[in-house]
Amino acid sequence: MAPMRQRTGGLGRIAAGALTAAVLLLSPAAARAAAGEAVLETLKVHSPALAGNLEGNSPLRDVIVVLPPSYGTDTQRRYPVVYFLHGYFASSRQLDELVKYRALVTAAAARGHEFILVAPDSYTRFAGAMYSNSITTGDFEGFISRDLVAWVDGRYRTLARPAGRGLAGHSMGGYGALKIAMKYPGIFSSVYALSPCCLSPRTTTPEQAQRLAAMPIEDAMKAPFAQRAAFAQAVAWSPNPRNPPYYADFGVKGGKLDPVTLGAWAANAPLAMLPQYVGALKGLTAIGLEVGDKDALLRDDTAMHEALGKFGIPHDWAVYDGDHGNRLAERMRDYMLPFFARHLAKR
Repeated sequence: MAPMRQRTGGLGRIAAGALTAAVLLLSPAAARAAAGEAVLETLKVHSPALAGNLEGNSPLRDVIVVLPPSYGTDTQRRYPVVYFLHGYFASSRQLDELVKYRALVTAAAARGHEFILVAPDSYTRFAGAMYSNSITTGDFEGFISRDLVAWVDGRYRTLARPAGRGLAGHSMGGYGALKIAMKYPGIFSSVYALSPCCLSPRTTTPEQAQRLAAMPIEDAMKAPFAQRAAFAQAVAWSPNPRNPPYYADFGVKGGKLDPVTLGAWAANAPLAMLPQYVGALKGLTAIGLEVGDKDALLRDDTAMHEALGKFGIPHDWAVYDGDHGNRLAERMRDYMLPFFARHLAKR
């Protein structure tokens, strides 16, 4: 074998040159696929569910689609799809800069697990849609569960049935994955939530609510993270088309807390929703839930794990060494995608 490795001339150089020339003739996407790498596309998807929202959030959404290496050559094959929802205060493209979607799909393929990864953008005026159904922000639940799934199945060679679809997300996206899986059974078969936020019902005080309601919208658009998130949650969970400029209620009326608004917030909290959706959760093939041991969400996420256990809902649960996002790419590569490899249909 040693002499063969040392040969550099003659036919060896000719073959190497031919291979180089062939690769150069390929498009960049085809060249990456030929090299065993996934191919990333960024496209626009129109969602009827989002049309006409009061905030003016565009119904034409950016969607990142990552195709596995064999997609362009194995033209008879259909693939499972993992839908991934990004977190608050970041677009899907910004999250891609951190976790590298294409590298994740390439790494999964190298392990023998090929998926289509779909990462829709849900950035809104207040930096995140909360993956909810609101006349103010738009019906992002319908966008994900209906419009996006139909578009993906119509454009790509997918396993177009629940067994071939997984839903995952981080932070606000993990919240959205759990809530959509509860409310829209029969679309996704498996769900994986990484450090999901917003599981407990939102609370406020009369003073906090009045301060938000009185803030000029120009100031609200520049507010610190926590206040921006409070606005995002109010417009998503307690919309009010007769209360401009926010078109939302903030939890106070006549100087006192408003139980109807607080009830609307609780109705969107997975820990409060869970007892009504036990059947939908038990109908899933698999549920994964994880959080870092230094994450501020550890308490709420542990409460979700305990609530799932209380109702006898099987699920995977992990507390790992990390905070809210410092190991996100690693967790997606080494835990989330292998989870879907175990549970999604292959054909």
